[in-house]
Amino acid sequence: MKKIAVITGGSRGIGYGIAKRLVEDGYTAAILDKNDRKDYQENFDGLTAVNPDCMYFQGSITDKKDREEFVSCVVRRYGRIDVLVNNAGVAPKVRTDILDMTEESFDYVVGTNLRGTMFMTQLAARQMIKQPWEGAKRGTIVNIGSASTTVSSTNRGEYCMSKAGVFMLTTLFADRLAEEGILVHEVRPGVIDTDMTKVVHDKYSKMIEEGLFPIKRWGYPEDVGNVVSLLCSDRFVYTTGNYIDVDGGFHIRRM
Repeated sequence: MKKIAVITGGSRGIGYGIAKRLVEDGYTAAILDKNDRKDYQENFDGLTAVNPDCMYFQGSITDKKDREEFVSCVVRRYGRIDVLVNNAGVAPKVRTDILDMTEESFDYVVGTNLRGTMFMTQLAARQMIKQPWEGAKRGTIVNIGSASTTVSSTNRGEYCMSKAGVFMLTTLFADRLAEEGILVHEVRPGVIDTDMTKVVHDKYSKMIEEGLFPIKRWGYPEDVGNVVSLLCSDRFVYTTGNYIDVDGGFHIRRM
């Protein structure tokens, strides 16, 4: 029986890199994404070429009805959820000094990155608790955080605050769910080559060239996917509530 991996925001970028790797690992991917599937059909075809049973559901993690309907569809179709990867997230539509940040921008970013992730996790965790243990654990939850959890960017403060919240969300669910056999981890990508970073591509390329990152290259979605793959495997069964930086060593403090 194939295990079922739910990936939010899996149509492109980091989410697709994660979905692709998990499907290659033998999982069936169930994707929740606000984007129309036809706009990313080529990516989805890449998944179904490996596993024809993969599923795509158009909806938003910010919408309670969409979340509930999606989880119900997954359970009706597959009977279970083994992995949840909370990847869906947004950046501010306009980067603005924190002194000029609007309430609308704050609500948009935090509502997606933290609130949506919180209640998606709650739904999936409740389903996992109903399921029998599979080997050493009942399920795995991986939250995609960011280097911005601890790095200040005053022109996108709402994003930093939302990702800092994901860190505590990870801690809380890891604490609550350990006794249920559900392990919770966080992955913190740094500068990853995706649509989200296109607007600052030149800036980050220059930073890489100047040596700000010990590993002198852009990160790629597959770099994140490889780490998520490891965390979801049976090789990680005595750790929970931790995070892994996937940032080319950016987190290292250098003199």
